[in-house]
Amino acid sequence: MKTLTVFDDAQAAGAAVLRSALVGRPEPFATGVSVGTKVPADRTPETAFRYVMVRKDADLPHPSMGNARVTLRVTVWHEDDDQAHDLAMLCQGLLLVHSGPVIRGVRPGTGPLPAEDGRLRRPAVDVHRPRQHQAPTGLTPAPAEPRLPAPAT
Repeated sequence: MKTLTVFDDAQAAGAAVLRSALVGRPEPFATGVSVGTKVPADRTPETAFRYVMVRKDADLPHPSMGNARVTLRVTVWHEDDDQAHDLAMLCQGLLLVHSGPVIRGVRPGTGPLPAEDGRLRRPAVDVHRPRQHQAPTGLTPAPAEPRLPAPAT
């Protein structure tokens, strides 16, 4: 029987990395930034919106199940194009230098790519799609469940 291998949540880990790395940064464009994995529903054009969203686009385990290559999309909102770009570049740099138990290494994909949030009419930037290499979480295999015959048609 093969060993069951489960990988930790790269999306949550990526958000946690950026959340902790952005706290206390001296750059003015990084002040007051929130980080999460979903777009907040309560955003309005009247409010200042400095937000970084981390979302998983793909998860490709290596055939050996020794690691996985995960594609994360990092989207950044800010008050203007220049600050959105600067924050996007900072997030990219912070991810590139990170190495930890879940995300062991990062390499850049594409971006930053300028975008606009139609609801807010504010700049948004898709930073890039870094590939995160994950360490597996080893689990003991569950006992095989008996297979029932398929119902007759």
